Amino acid sequence: MYRTLVSAALLLATAAFAGANAKPVAPSHVRKGGAAPAISDAALESAIRQRFSRSKAASENFQVRVAGGTATIEGRTDVIQRKGAATRMARAAGARQVINKIVISQAARDKANANLANGRRRVQVKRSEVARR
Repeated sequence: MYRTLVSAALLLATAAFAGANAKPVAPSHVRKGGAAPAISDAALESAIRQRFSRSKAASENFQVRVAGGTATIEGRTDVIQRKGAATRMARAAGARQVINKIVISQAARDKANANLANGRRRVQVKRSEVARR
């Protein structure tokens, strides 16, 4: 019995000592180094417009507004993929949130539906399937 009491006392003393000197460990999923540097709304809007101007989306003339780190993108497009690309470019420029109000034309929707109906879709094709054609 004496042995169990001594073991328990040593265990408690060790735990108390370790708890007093232990440093909190940050989880691995937490970003280290503090908060991301704040970017002004005007600078963010300019960065998004620069990204648009360097891409194929430049011809679409999308309107961009930024308020509080949230980018709102408006406009029309005849290419379905440009809607998603605009969101990705805005996020890459530093937008915390993106509200995408880009409208896809009916002609682009009809073309995509026709491609799906014909079984044509953009996928990676195995080389063996290309040789059979």
